[in-house]
Amino acid sequence: MRKIPKTYLVIGGVVLVGLLLLAMCSRRPKPPALATATITRGDVEDTVLATGALQPFQLVSVGAQVSGRVISLKVAVGDHVTRGQVIATIDPVPATNQLRTAQASLEQMFAQRAAQAATLAQDEIALRRQSITLQAQASSQADYDVAAATQKSAKANLAALDAQISQARVSLDTARVNLGYTNVVAPIDGDVLAVVTKQGQTVNAVQAAPTIVILGDMSTMTVKAQISEADVVKVKPGQEVYFTILGDAKRRFYGKLRSVAPAPNSIVSEVNNASSTTSSTSTSAIYYDGLVDVANPDRVLKADMTAQVTIEVSHARNVVTIPSAALDPAPPAGVPIPARQAGPPPAMMMPRAPNQHLVLVVDAKGRAQPRLVTIGLDNKVTAEVLSGVQPGEKVVTGQAIGQTATAGLPPAPGLGGGRRGPPPGLGGP
Repeated sequence: MRKIPKTYLVIGGVVLVGLLLLAMCSRRPKPPALATATITRGDVEDTVLATGALQPFQLVSVGAQVSGRVISLKVAVGDHVTRGQVIATIDPVPATNQLRTAQASLEQMFAQRAAQAATLAQDEIALRRQSITLQAQASSQADYDVAAATQKSAKANLAALDAQISQARVSLDTARVNLGYTNVVAPIDGDVLAVVTKQGQTVNAVQAAPTIVILGDMSTMTVKAQISEADVVKVKPGQEVYFTILGDAKRRFYGKLRSVAPAPNSIVSEVNNASSTTSSTSTSAIYYDGLVDVANPDRVLKADMTAQVTIEVSHARNVVTIPSAALDPAPPAGVPIPARQAGPPPAMMMPRAPNQHLVLVVDAKGRAQPRLVTIGLDNKVTAEVLSGVQPGEKVVTGQAIGQTATAGLPPAPGLGGGRRGPPPGLGGP
């Protein structure tokens, strides 16, 4: 049997070891890719969210001021009416009779006054006659006194009739107004939202004014937003507001916060229960009403619609933005790091302001490099960048910062993963 040269054995062994090493290297898992985000320009908003309901800017319950049967109803739900337009007519016969009675009473008062005026004139003549005869000693003092008293009584009766005439005129005006009330008119321009009283129904206005229809000015709508106790301290009148409705979640309606209630609606029940001797602690949430007016020219918004309201506490328009997840808390200033390279300390070790943060910027070779950025408005989702990076650059998000060590990439000097606590290596010698 022919012997295999040792040289061949050595070469074969080297090839076998190389193949084994190649197989082992091919089984090693590939480092995970970094999760990055591109820096762009956009808007940053710090907002307060609330839920509200829509109501017409003006909502009026139009009622009857006289009793009677509704003989004509001239509107239906959905009709648009103008101010002064007749909505319904109540049977005018009783009011007409009252007007005629008041007119006759006034005329009777005028007749009585004329008779009393004639009596007063006669008594004044008698008084003058008694005055002449008394001076001529042709009559007694008693006769003169009787004539004077009679004249004064007639004058007082005339004054009483004048007062009764004024009262009769008031009654006549009241009867005339009541006759006008038989035509129920619209007090505002608006749409008929509901018809409460039907034609032919009898209404009684003695104790309370019965509602005929409900009108609403739908050209302008008011959102009554319920602002939570935790957020009400952030909002104030004049702030920009937008909201969406359930039927069209993509369309935004814009307005301004008109007012914020100083007390919640629950204060009414609290006042009513103030006299109760039983005390209890309420666990229900506290909400304050915020009013927002918005134009509604196309009548898309309806009464009692639900609105998802967003109140802009502050905003920054067309600014450089970065995901808030890419921001890493700044390490404590002044903590020494191991001497790993010559030259000045890295930027991450320099003292910084509270609005300065550390981010990882991906360079042209795909390596994550630390950089300080100055942040403005931050709503915990998107942050405004005042300086440090430019649009188009890519930054590592917060989740990827913790993976840089396992990704096979050289981490920045003294930089650790995550946004919790100082990076490792900053506290050691």
